[in-house]
Amino acid sequence: MTTISSAPPQLHAAPPGTTAALVLADGTVFWGRGLGEPGVKVGEVCFNTSITGYQEIMTDPSYAGQIITFTFPHIGNVGANPHDVETTTPAARGCVLAVDVTDPANYRASRHFADWLTSHGLPGIAGVDTRRLTRRIRDGGAPNGALAFTPDGRLDVAALQRQAMEWPGLEGMDLALEVSCRQTYQWNETVWDFQRAAQHGSGYGQLDAARFHVVAVDYGAKRNILRCLASAGCRVTVVPATATTEDIMRHNPDGVFLSNGPGDPAATGKYAVPVIRDLVQSGKPVFGICLGHQMLALALGGRTAKMPRGHRGANHPVKDLATGKVEITSQNHGFCVLPDSLPADVEVTHVSLFDGTNEGIRLKSKPVFSVQYHPEASPGPQDSHYLFQRFVGLMEKTK
Repeated sequence: MTTISSAPPQLHAAPPGTTAALVLADGTVFWGRGLGEPGVKVGEVCFNTSITGYQEIMTDPSYAGQIITFTFPHIGNVGANPHDVETTTPAARGCVLAVDVTDPANYRASRHFADWLTSHGLPGIAGVDTRRLTRRIRDGGAPNGALAFTPDGRLDVAALQRQAMEWPGLEGMDLALEVSCRQTYQWNETVWDFQRAAQHGSGYGQLDAARFHVVAVDYGAKRNILRCLASAGCRVTVVPATATTEDIMRHNPDGVFLSNGPGDPAATGKYAVPVIRDLVQSGKPVFGICLGHQMLALALGGRTAKMPRGHRGANHPVKDLATGKVEITSQNHGFCVLPDSLPADVEVTHVSLFDGTNEGIRLKSKPVFSVQYHPEASPGPQDSHYLFQRFVGLMEKTK
């Protein structure tokens, strides 16, 4: 458990029936029932509006440093399994639920969600008025908070508030180094297929014959993005976030992918942006998602900014300005690209229909493009899978 104060703790008994609390930096306290691993976790409190895919969300590396409030009430009801994970070690700090987790009720479940949280050292709190908390985040921005779970219900609320107040926040924080791989590896696993799962037990396949070779720079990559690249015929070499231009180009890729990831793009960009700038100048096709999109914009001369509440959910409408088509997308980001800062050679391709923020760009003079949202649909709709084929099309033209 995190040390919360050197002063004598002022323990407070939780209200009857509660064993956990979420304490915000402004002193607001949400009491509830603890689940998962007892302890204290501090981070930015955000909310996600997805109604499915909570295990994928909890294992998305982009949630490093964040406590996730689920607006959908029935979280954990389908249990957990070893397949629906986006990384081996979750980077999220914990979760906030409206109701208690029920026993698993899904044929793919292999364990209780609360047990899964415990196995990863993650605390959770149930019984919270998540509608009230979501309104608080919506109206006042994402606050810092301390999530504490003690089986005896004795908590030092004042010390928890101090922890929340003293946490530095995500702005200016480089978290990609915490979630990136440490060494280069190969990836050829393809996306899940239920018919294959019925026959073989696991629905993931293997790429047999690759048409292209893609180097993916791992700033916190989700596994299903790599699977989508493999399913599109790409052999994928994954390199760490700190890979140099030489590290990447020595693999002689047909294209380079810039992954999603957590933290402030301006902080991560100190070492990544110069490399991305070199990659753009190389003429190789470049495709970026989420943090990769933001850092590509920085490399092209744009700027990014922290959003008041961010976009997190699987129901975000995005308009493709070239076709007029509206895609329902999966999103998870707290920073955005400022379109007015982009140079003339950069075209805005997608915008959010929620708030008009930038959702995609392309470079007019080179085979380079990126989107802010998550086309791999894990969780989320599959409206944007075409982007992987667009990347493949660019590699076909330049190979």
